[in-house]
Amino acid sequence: MIDNTVAFIGAGNMAQCIIGGMIKQGYPAENIIAANRNAEKLHNLKSQYNIAITTDNIEAVTKADVIVLAVKPQMMAEVCQQIIEQAPESQEKLFISVAAGISIERFEQLLGQVRIIRAMPNTPALVGLGVTGLFPSRCSVYEQSFAEKLFAGTGKTVWLEKEQDINAIIAVTGSAPAYFFYFMQAMQQVAQELGFDEAEAKAMVAQTALGAATMANNSELSFEALRAQVTSKGGTTHEAIETFKHHKLESMVKDAMYAAIRRAEEMAKTL
Repeated sequence: MIDNTVAFIGAGNMAQCIIGGMIKQGYPAENIIAANRNAEKLHNLKSQYNIAITTDNIEAVTKADVIVLAVKPQMMAEVCQQIIEQAPESQEKLFISVAAGISIERFEQLLGQVRIIRAMPNTPALVGLGVTGLFPSRCSVYEQSFAEKLFAGTGKTVWLEKEQDINAIIAVTGSAPAYFFYFMQAMQQVAQELGFDEAEAKAMVAQTALGAATMANNSELSFEALRAQVTSKGGTTHEAIETFKHHKLESMVKDAMYAAIRRAEEMAKTL
């Protein structure tokens, strides 16, 4: 698998994250090439990982066996048109897209009936603790295994049975870091009201969130059971949880996640 040359079209945060994970997992730097209009981003990648770089998308895709489309969704049509017009032989290669909202049907309109995997990583991938949803179209078992290897350095991968599950994983994992940050922000604000300075409040909340997440990840118990372990009836935690219930926190979370799905569906129609 490491013999495949992988071209990244786009060198933003997610591309950099995947490249970094590949290098950490032992993927040869000489088999990775990144293309981007921004020369500064490219030189940063070159100095950090010693990969090949170019400002010419066509040079990158021509050299590649696997093409990772990591440009903004609004730029995807232009990039795909350029690839098909100037490097039509690329249709025989494996494509992987990390762009949100662009369906397999739309890619087939842009690229033809190519072998493609849609990937939906989340931002904790930047620290190797992400979740990436994957959906393949016309791909072999080997190509799916390669995609898993590609994302191995970014965290966990989840194969989806239906393409529409991409929108569900956006709500469950893609947007979810922001949910936690929002909750942590509210906790930090209260901690500051209680007299802790900004840095202390942030550090305490972040460490508590990290500890709770680590406990959950290392335990076979359900979230409900873990919560019950620290919730003595009539105690302080019980009072806080009852307040959340009174304000219908679970309903708010449900509404928010379904709102994310609806927005993902709406965005897909415009790209």
